[in-house]
Amino acid sequence: MKNYQDHTLKEYTRALSSKTPVPGGGSAAALVASLGMALIAMVARYSIDRNPSQAVERKTKSILRQGEALEKRLLQLVDRDAQAYRKVVKTRWAPQEVVRSCQRGIPLAAFLVKKGNRYLQSDARLAIEFLKSALRASQITIEINQ
Repeated sequence: MKNYQDHTLKEYTRALSSKTPVPGGGSAAALVASLGMALIAMVARYSIDRNPSQAVERKTKSILRQGEALEKRLLQLVDRDAQAYRKVVKTRWAPQEVVRSCQRGIPLAAFLVKKGNRYLQSDARLAIEFLKSALRASQITIEINQ
C-alpha cells in the first residue's frame, strides 16, 4: 500500500471518508498542519529580498528552513499515525508531535504576518488558523486516548 502522503488529494480524501479505521482524525490533523507549514514556507519565500532590514531577512530565511522541515515531518506523521493505529499501538506520540510542531509553527507565521510580504498576509494568517485547528484536533485525540 502506498503512503498516504503520496496519494493525490482525491485519493486521500476518498480513503479518509471510507469505512475503514485509517486514515483517521490524527492523520487528517497532521495533513492540515502540513498545509499550514506549506503556507508559511510560501510566504517566507515571497518575503525574502523584500525587506531592507538584515535582521528581518535572516529571520525570514530561518523561518523558511524551519517551515520546510516541519512540513516534511508533518507529512511523515500523516502516515505514521495510520501505521501506529494498524499496529494497535497507543497513538499518543503522533498527536503529541503534531501539537509540538504546531506550537513551533504558529510563532513563525505570526512573524510573517507582521514582517513578511504584505500581499501574502492573509496566507500567513490562514497558516496560523490551520495550525491552531490541527493543534486542537491533536489535543482532542490525546484526551480521548488517555
